[in-house]
Amino acid sequence: MTMIAIPNSVNPYRGNVQGKANEPITVAGLLDRAKKGLGSDYGAAVPDWSLDRIYDRLEHNAPRIAIIGGSSDHPAHILDHETVYKAALTIWNKGGIPFYFSTPVLCDGTAQNNMGMSYSLQSRNVIAEVVVNQMEAHSYHAAFVIQGCDKQPLGVLSGLALLDRLRRYRGEHHVFATFSPSHVLKGGTIPDDVKAGLAELAAKAEFAGHPDIAADIRDAVSYILQCSSNTTFQGVLERAVEYGLLSDVEHKDFEKLLAISTCDAKGGICAFHGTGNSSRDITAGLGLVHPAVELLTEPPAMHQVEQAVEGLFAIMHRQECGVSELLAANIANAIRIHSSSGGSSNLMMHIIGAMVYAGYNFTLDHLEAIARQCEIPDLFDYSLTEGRDIYALAQQCCSGQIRGMETLIYELTRNGVPMDLDAPTVTGQTWRERLSDTTGLSADGVTDNPIILSSPKRSFSGVDVLRGNFFNNAVVKISGMSTTQLNHFDDKAAFVLYFENEEEANRKLLDVDFMQELKANRVFPAEHMKRMAIYNSSECSVQELEDIAYPELFDLMTDREWMRLAVIIAGQGPEAFGMPEMFTPMQYINGHRKLKRLATLISDGRYSGVTFGAAVGHMTPEAFHGGGLLYLQHGDLLHLQFRARRIDLLDQKAFELGLIEGYQGDIRSGRSDLGEERLLRMRGRQKLVAASNRMRDCTDASRGVVPMGIALEADRDWVREA
Repeated sequence: MTMIAIPNSVNPYRGNVQGKANEPITVAGLLDRAKKGLGSDYGAAVPDWSLDRIYDRLEHNAPRIAIIGGSSDHPAHILDHETVYKAALTIWNKGGIPFYFSTPVLCDGTAQNNMGMSYSLQSRNVIAEVVVNQMEAHSYHAAFVIQGCDKQPLGVLSGLALLDRLRRYRGEHHVFATFSPSHVLKGGTIPDDVKAGLAELAAKAEFAGHPDIAADIRDAVSYILQCSSNTTFQGVLERAVEYGLLSDVEHKDFEKLLAISTCDAKGGICAFHGTGNSSRDITAGLGLVHPAVELLTEPPAMHQVEQAVEGLFAIMHRQECGVSELLAANIANAIRIHSSSGGSSNLMMHIIGAMVYAGYNFTLDHLEAIARQCEIPDLFDYSLTEGRDIYALAQQCCSGQIRGMETLIYELTRNGVPMDLDAPTVTGQTWRERLSDTTGLSADGVTDNPIILSSPKRSFSGVDVLRGNFFNNAVVKISGMSTTQLNHFDDKAAFVLYFENEEEANRKLLDVDFMQELKANRVFPAEHMKRMAIYNSSECSVQELEDIAYPELFDLMTDREWMRLAVIIAGQGPEAFGMPEMFTPMQYINGHRKLKRLATLISDGRYSGVTFGAAVGHMTPEAFHGGGLLYLQHGDLLHLQFRARRIDLLDQKAFELGLIEGYQGDIRSGRSDLGEERLLRMRGRQKLVAASNRMRDCTDASRGVVPMGIALEADRDWVREA
């Protein structure tokens, strides 16, 4: 084989005798383990990776390619070793030098509702830092990335993009990479005896006069069994215990039987369309994933890994295929894919963060401008109750019926969305070249339960940016709400229910007497309830409600669903508490049949999915930095306008007169003492997070929550270059 080389004068190994002494044994050890691990699947001739041959390749500046995996305590990475072995042998056989290192990967499912959530977002920046450190310390040219979920994909991408920019600045060779996403984890099945037990509990609840609990149990059973659905079960089963329908021991038995039936032993990325699979969409849309490995139900076979590695070598000499350049060239495609497929709200920050790491002055305003250049239709008919999860999508791709994101790009183009088909990709081809082969390309190739559609479910989709008179911006996942749900919450007045933190919110949301306490304590003025009923329902007049006693009025408002509640969870922003995901309170609301039809959740924390009502997150400024969230209190009135992309604090005196007018005063000065009390408690609570891992000196959510030093050097003018 002719020895290939990176065409750049910089080769730290040429003059580094220590490196050429140390590294050959790591390469040989990796290849020896790969041969042994693959056993009969290793089809090559006699191994030829002697130490002197490895030395020669280092001296010659052969491409040094890091295989980047994740920690095996994350379900998406427990079978990384299989892919590592296949990639290592292929890289060597192609003339490169394979190395391997892994990054920490924090599992959001494991961290939910405990202190781990306050380290989750920070782990993305840590991963980026680890990638830069290791790639720089050992002078790797390129990366084969085994992509997991949560923060790992965009953390690795951010690190590689930053390094690509840095290497170019130094006059060195660009950094090139390919991503190989972990396969999709098949959802679990509730055992028949557990189903029977849950059905019996539902019947018992119904007989005891608790039809809401019965209905919520039956709803939970209808979902595929995932770690996320276990939280829904937890909420409704804890309510059943509170009502005396279930003992603590019986509750724990249900919890155990559901948990051990949830995950397939092969691991993978969970089958719901959360941050993990949304990240898969994004990296594919950025042109960083070879289609041979994009959506799989098993770890990739040798021939699939070989195709991905061949693509990596094909772009080795093409500067326009460096990581930061691929990212910038494909950013509009990725944003439109994210919108059309109903991707995770978390990605709004991570997309921006990656662009900032790549050196671009990119903000939420730029992302929104791209998303709103044209109407992006909803082309993703995903359902956890009707057999249309991401595992089913992977099955459709593996059988050749469709081609994953290539199919979605094709259908977006056919529906008039201006996708950039001339952008390069990691295969060495542009999208136009990739789509020129139409085999299995159309979404119509799936006739049984299609997930990617050729005809839109509706004309709009995506995660929208909201603005208001008490905050700068926030995000809401419109795509997660059906049109009926959207109508139910759009253009409605809502009472504020204020919680200083998630723990306080979770306690109340699980309290079976919570709504009764609100009524008994007369938290909402009667006159405001009457005006809300009129505005939200158009079914009654002030006269009809005039003589109704407060308890009856409250019950009427909740039973007829005239009341709306804005559940505010403050103190969850990046600096205050690490910006944990508000998944648990969302699931507690979803598990409460009456409350979920009234409530919108609003926070400076993060979101991946939705409640039945809207889930509004990433609000800036965060409460800890004096954002308007800090000063709200029980009984304040908000005007929810999701189609108009606004939430405004209402003037209460005008509301009493039947007028919808935004509050014009200065809530900060009017409630300064309240704000100071809350900030004092937030500072005390902040100490629960290790000082080494607090997100100090970071940008806010609208700029990706990246270290300030990264943001200050992101000086490439995105508007000009776009």
